[in-house]
Amino acid sequence: MKIGIVGFAGSGKTTIFNALTGLAAQTGFGGGKVNLGTIKVPDKRIDRLAELANPKKVTYAEIAFADVPGGRSGSGMDPETVGKIREMDALVHVIRGFDDGAGPPDTAALLRAFEDELLIADMQVAEKRVERLKKDRSNPKQLETLERCLEAIQNEIPLRRIELSEEDRASLSNFAFVSLKPMLAIVSVPEEDAAKQNPAALTAVAEERGLEVMPLCGAIEAEIAALEPSDQKEFLADLGLEEPASVRFIQAAFRMLDLISFLTHGPDECRAWPIPKGSTAVRAAAAVHSDIARGFIRAEVVHFDDMDKLETEAACKKAGKFRVEGKEYIVQDGDICHFRFNV
Repeated sequence: MKIGIVGFAGSGKTTIFNALTGLAAQTGFGGGKVNLGTIKVPDKRIDRLAELANPKKVTYAEIAFADVPGGRSGSGMDPETVGKIREMDALVHVIRGFDDGAGPPDTAALLRAFEDELLIADMQVAEKRVERLKKDRSNPKQLETLERCLEAIQNEIPLRRIELSEEDRASLSNFAFVSLKPMLAIVSVPEEDAAKQNPAALTAVAEERGLEVMPLCGAIEAEIAALEPSDQKEFLADLGLEEPASVRFIQAAFRMLDLISFLTHGPDECRAWPIPKGSTAVRAAAAVHSDIARGFIRAEVVHFDDMDKLETEAACKKAGKFRVEGKEYIVQDGDICHFRFNV
């Protein structure tokens, strides 16, 4: 799964990408390429399990991010940029929240403008396909779905906001509609605005579009990441912040992909395993190793909340918090799983 960091050129996308990944991708208008990086998902549950088990290794869930070169505000988004956005599974729209020399930005207008570009790109695809299907009548169900999508686009409604069945989504999968992709927005702000609330106008537009939006200062996040954990709290307190914005952002991006994490722990490793929400126990086992899924016998499950309170598996068993589940069990976020198998 890959999340594209997108937005107009000059919005601060690459600065934020660098702050989050620790990389040093070229900023400014000269980069012109997709920058790739993997980010660990902060998880206090893994920290707690590591405290209890003192393992040799700690492994967090990860998300792949791609910094996509920006489209040109006011002159339309070029086809190459749209093509790269179509390759992403979800999007993070970075909105310029700093003065670039031309005066303070209208963040609400910038959000609308970028959404309009996505809708225009989708309209071009939908109109062509609808026209073709009306002529040959080869797929009436797909035609009906596309006409509904086209109507939404013409009414400036992103496709992510309309109700689509799994069958509808499957019929649209080949079109890679960009306004259908899950999206959240962040405002790239200067240091002095890092602790401020989003402007009311921006909040209103975001709510209208069903988007979560948060401010983030790339320079501050890079500085926080470079500090020792013991120094981070004091630094954040001076800024009026409780935790780095990057933590909330990464967790929100993880949720946007509709992923959960089940956990494993022991003397060798404590680890978070990302899986799609609604996954069965045998599918979770496959995330660990295909042989475990092939020879699956049962899953032994304790929820993190119970382990956090009782601290040992023995205590969880005594308290009746230890469960044995079969192949079809739907794994829950925070389940600590041990898989029994035989191959």
